[in-house]
Amino acid sequence: MNELKSLPVTIAGKQYDFESLSERAKAQLASINRVDENVVLIQQKLAIMTTARNAFAKALEQEII
Repeated sequence: MNELKSLPVTIAGKQYDFESLSERAKAQLASINRVDENVVLIQQKLAIMTTARNAFAKALEQEII
């Protein structure tokens, strides 16, 4: 995380030094990062569920043919 603190942060198209952000802004940024991580996890779960659903549908199709 220390190396991330030295990177600029882009907010609404403008770059800011992470350390120059207020504590509230840093907390909001952390919340956005957590939400983004959860979105990725949910997308991965959706891909898994879609694959499983397709496999079940294929098995059903083969069963009734």
